Amino acid sequence: MITSKSQNIMFVHGSCHGGWCWKKILPYFDSNEFNIYLPTLTGLGERSHLVNEMTDLYTHVEDILQIFKYEDLSGVILIGHSYAGLVIGGVAEMIPEKIKLLIYIDAYIPQDGKTAFDLDPGLMDLYKERTMKDQNKPWLVRPYTPSEFGISNVKDIEWMESKLVPMPLLTHTQPIIVQNKETTKIPRAFITTSEFGEDMFQRQNMEAKKKWDYYELKRGHDVMITAPEELSKLLLNIISKRK
Repeated sequence: MITSKSQNIMFVHGSCHGGWCWKKILPYFDSNEFNIYLPTLTGLGERSHLVNEMTDLYTHVEDILQIFKYEDLSGVILIGHSYAGLVIGGVAEMIPEKIKLLIYIDAYIPQDGKTAFDLDPGLMDLYKERTMKDQNKPWLVRPYTPSEFGISNVKDIEWMESKLVPMPLLTHTQPIIVQNKETTKIPRAFITTSEFGEDMFQRQNMEAKKKWDYYELKRGHDVMITAPEELSKLLLNIISKRK
């Protein structure tokens, strides 16, 4: 039974993934303490059949906003991995009063008017090479392989290969708007798990860095799969400091 003491915690996945990618961390979160949400963004995971040419960053922001609305959520610990740093940043911009804590895991840190391509130099060229033009779908980008996400375990690779799907290109070409001053009041933490996350955090200016609690867990980009217990313990530690 979920008690009145339960905290709302939502995990938002990154590019090409789905809510399925968080399953390994569930045993480490007490259901009597947490109401856990593992949404899948439009066009990905079990919702991959809904993808279309107009699926963009704000489609995904709206996905999460709708959960807040229809589940009557507030005081949420909102966690975003990789691309989802932009998604949770967009959500925080819209409803900062409903978010208790933002945690970015090896994720994009939103900057006003910037796209994912702006934040990660060189990514545009890589994505152009992976677009599905041969299938007359230039608006879709082939998924990375599990090994490119830092996975080496054979069983994990087999599991992921059956679930990773193409990413809508507009999610990375649409700029995010970050102008709400109330959003800056939300406590936030960043967990670096690979060179990508380290680079993303280090690009922030010193004044911006002061607003973050910073942690390192160098176990690969998809750390929720490679080191679920270690990640869960770190997340619970971060959360406990904000009670």
